[in-house]
Amino acid sequence: MAKVLNEKYTVGKALTKGDLYTKLSALVMGAGLAGHGQIVKGVLVFACEIAFIFYIVTSGIANLAMMPSLGDRAQEEVWNEAKQIYEYTQGDNSQQILLFGVVTLFVIAGLIALWVLQMKHSYKIQRLQENGEHVPTFKEDIISLFNGNLHMTLMTLPCLGILVFNIVPLVYMISMAFTNYSKEGEHLMLFDWDGLTQFGRVLNMSGNIGRQFWHVLAWTVTWAIFATFLNYILGMVLAMIINRKDTKGKAFWRFCFVLSIAVPQFVSLMVMNIMLQPNGAVNVLLRNLGWIGAADSLPFWTDVTWARITIIVINLWVGIPYTLLQVTGILQNIPGELYEAARMDGAGPVKIFFSITLPYMLFVTTPYLITSFVGNINNFNVIYLLSGGGPTYVGDTAGQTDLLVTWLYKLTVEQQYYNLGAVIGIMTFIILTIITLVTYRNSASYKNEEAFM
Repeated sequence: MAKVLNEKYTVGKALTKGDLYTKLSALVMGAGLAGHGQIVKGVLVFACEIAFIFYIVTSGIANLAMMPSLGDRAQEEVWNEAKQIYEYTQGDNSQQILLFGVVTLFVIAGLIALWVLQMKHSYKIQRLQENGEHVPTFKEDIISLFNGNLHMTLMTLPCLGILVFNIVPLVYMISMAFTNYSKEGEHLMLFDWDGLTQFGRVLNMSGNIGRQFWHVLAWTVTWAIFATFLNYILGMVLAMIINRKDTKGKAFWRFCFVLSIAVPQFVSLMVMNIMLQPNGAVNVLLRNLGWIGAADSLPFWTDVTWARITIIVINLWVGIPYTLLQVTGILQNIPGELYEAARMDGAGPVKIFFSITLPYMLFVTTPYLITSFVGNINNFNVIYLLSGGGPTYVGDTAGQTDLLVTWLYKLTVEQQYYNLGAVIGIMTFIILTIITLVTYRNSASYKNEEAFM
């Protein structure tokens, strides 16, 4: 039995060494399962094959046939003599053709995966029978899904959700980047494959779109660095001050910062946006105090430098409480013996901080820093609700405080440059993937997991 259990089952072995039922499974899916006693599973697999054939015949072939052209029949205006009105004939919709084509490809991939699994399983059952071993019944397989194979039961729905709501839309978006789907040239209903043209526009620094992309990318990275590390450093300092033995009312100070988290972030950001307008509360107060002229106002949202600094400062007020709570729990778990040993060796507060506290904090919070950095690159709320990405120069689609994610939103939802938006989405994904993997794999948290245990 050990030999059968440890044997590697492949499609090649099933096709070459399989019996009649196993080889028949190559054409009639489920035949090998049913022929070897697992009739219910065989019928279910065969039903999947019939459903696939029905789908392919009724719509799948048509979907795949339309993908190379993405449609060529435009909507037409026809005069109806009887009604004395113009009527519109329905044309092709390239967006639907692309979506249905992508879905059809995934259905085909799913059937291929099922075909491989049922071939391997059929050969496995054959080998069990040849060695006189017990072949699990359908009831026993169901029971195993709630015992030894419970992980398969629990992971099925999440995996299907990821496939339907993440992977399929992602592939659809990636496909859109290779088309001319935008309001340019009126390609919103009918569009064609465009190759790497849009990637060339985005990466070309001499073009208008390319110039904006590199400018937005530079500001996005700069913003993420400031927003991540200023929040982290100041939050750590604040947590250490509150956590000192000499600090009184620790619970009160922590409550004050937790209370600021309780206010919905979008409410706080919108209030700050209104207060910092040219005629907002801050400028009006400064005028009344005589600190600025009666007709003057501080350019919080109209000057590029002012807008960027204002966003970073407000983000500190919004983000530091989260870091404070994160760091407080870690500070309280640093072994006190380390501090006592350091003091006995004559180390001062600065030496203790850089030798014990900071290394321990960085070791534990490196994954948190990475997720914070990625989150700040995709921090749509802070930018859009505070400055709206502005100020924006004439002729540009991106504002001076736009991040890649807010620019993507404007390109798609507001300006209908869907192909450029798809390219920006792909570039953002590539940048975040490289930063995340390289940073984490070179961190102490990954290389030396047991250093502080």
